[in-house]
Amino acid sequence: MDVLDHDPALRLPPEIAPPLPAPQVADDLTFSDLARALAAGWHDFINMPQFGLFFGGVYVVAGLLIGWAAITGGEPTWLIPAIAGFPLIAPFVAVGLYEASRRRETGDAVKWRAVLGALRGHDDDQILSMGVIVFVAFSFWMIVAHAIFAVFMAESGMGGGELAAFLTPSGLAMLAVGSAVGALMAFAFYAMTVISLPMLVERKVDFLTAIIASLKVVRRNLAVMLGWAAIIAGLLFLALLPGFLGLLVALPVLGHATWHLYRRAVV
Repeated sequence: MDVLDHDPALRLPPEIAPPLPAPQVADDLTFSDLARALAAGWHDFINMPQFGLFFGGVYVVAGLLIGWAAITGGEPTWLIPAIAGFPLIAPFVAVGLYEASRRRETGDAVKWRAVLGALRGHDDDQILSMGVIVFVAFSFWMIVAHAIFAVFMAESGMGGGELAAFLTPSGLAMLAVGSAVGALMAFAFYAMTVISLPMLVERKVDFLTAIIASLKVVRRNLAVMLGWAAIIAGLLFLALLPGFLGLLVALPVLGHATWHLYRRAVV
C-alpha cells in the first residue's frame, strides 16, 4: 500500500491533488450507434413523457416568443435568422433530459427536483458557464446575420419587410451567403456542445475539458457525427413547420438520444 494511502496525515490536500485523467473518447462510432441512440431516446421519452413534454414545451414557448418579438417589434428581418439560429439553444434546454436519462440508466429515482436542478451541475457553475457561451453564440449569430442582410439588401434597394426582396438577385445571394455562414457557425457550436453538456451532467469536470472531449469525438468520428448533426438539423427543421409544435416530441427524443450517444462515445 502506498504510504500516502496508509497515513491520512500524509495525503495530498484537494488543492494540490493530481488532476483527474482526461476523458477517453471512442474513435469507432458507427451509423448503427446513431440508430440505437435514437431508439433508446424514444424509449426514454415514452417511459417518462412528463419531462420531455415539459422541456419541449419550454422550447416551443421560447420559439413562439422570439417570433412574436421579431414581428411585433417592427423588425421582421430578424425573424429568419432567429428561426435559423434557434436550434443553437436546444442542447442547453436538453440538460434536464440528459439528467433524466442518466437517472433512468442508473436506476436512480427520476424526480422533478433532480431533473430541474441539473442546470446546477455539480454546484460548480460549469453548466451555467456553458449557458453563457450558448447565449453569446446565439447573439453573435443574430448580429452576423443582420449584417449580411444589411449588406445585400442595401444593394437591392428594397426594404427588408418586402417578401419580393428575397427573390431579387441580391436577396437570393444574401440567403446563400447567410445559409453558408450559418451552417459553419452551427456546426462549430454543435461540435463544442454535443458531448460536453452531457459530460458536465455526469462528471465533475470543467467546461473546457468537456469542450475538448466533444471536439475530439467529432474529429475522430467525423462522418458519423456529421450524420448525427444532419439528423438533428433535419428533425428540428421539420418540427418547426407545424407552428413549432413538433418540437414537443422531436426535442425530447433527440435530447435523450444524445445522452445515449454520449455514453457510447466517452469512456
